Amino acid sequence: MAQRRTAWTRLTTPFANIPASTATTLALAMWIIVIGGWALLSYGRVVPNMFLPTPGTVLETTYRMSLDGSLFYHTLTSAKVVILGFIVSSLIAVPLGLWMGTYRAVQAPLEPLVNFIRYLPVTSFVPLFILWIGIGIEQRIAVIFFGTFFQQLVMISDCARSVSRDLVNASYTLGTKRSEAVWHVIFPAALPSILDTLRVTMGWAWTYLVVAELVAASSGLGYISLKAMRGFQVDVIFMAIAAIGLLGLITDTAFRILRARVAPWAP
Repeated sequence: MAQRRTAWTRLTTPFANIPASTATTLALAMWIIVIGGWALLSYGRVVPNMFLPTPGTVLETTYRMSLDGSLFYHTLTSAKVVILGFIVSSLIAVPLGLWMGTYRAVQAPLEPLVNFIRYLPVTSFVPLFILWIGIGIEQRIAVIFFGTFFQQLVMISDCARSVSRDLVNASYTLGTKRSEAVWHVIFPAALPSILDTLRVTMGWAWTYLVVAELVAASSGLGYISLKAMRGFQVDVIFMAIAAIGLLGLITDTAFRILRARVAPWAP
């Protein structure tokens, strides 16, 4: 009885640690609820199969497209677009965001413009990107870049601003030059938050994938989703959505592992 009370106390206490087995059980239970509800609605004909395919149908479609190699081809194409767009965006946003959050002379001219642009709908720029860049992979990468860069810039700027001033002043006392403070003091201190920002914005990059492949694409998970919609192939749409979600989960886990390895001191 006492053990049950202790376990319940852990579950209901804010920020309290719980055993790994408990966390795994809770995660599995949530997946069972979601998939069970889906199966109940589809197999029970509560929702017609035309609108909600059964889990078995989606698995059959996945198996069929895996055998002919089309699923892997479209998945690799989409992964290439997202990763390249995200890397280009991050390589520019991290240093620029650090400077923007550290120096008022950089923040003053950039912040109003960045805050204006980041609220603009990405979909409205797709026709412009096609006119400016063309219909190749560069256009799709540009959509991913535009959708993530300005969000990253603002969030990384906030990460830099949140670094303790006492830490920076202490580094000056110990001989750090003001020109070196950004990369030797502020960047290491803000690194855990920056990695969290990259993890979150990576999720946004995956959500912009369908937008990137909406027009003038001939491959990719977003492309086959749009093509399947025209033919009412709901099972293919579900398969593509699940593939994007799985890829997003893999990259999210990779960033969590990277953060634990690179910044083990952070909570």
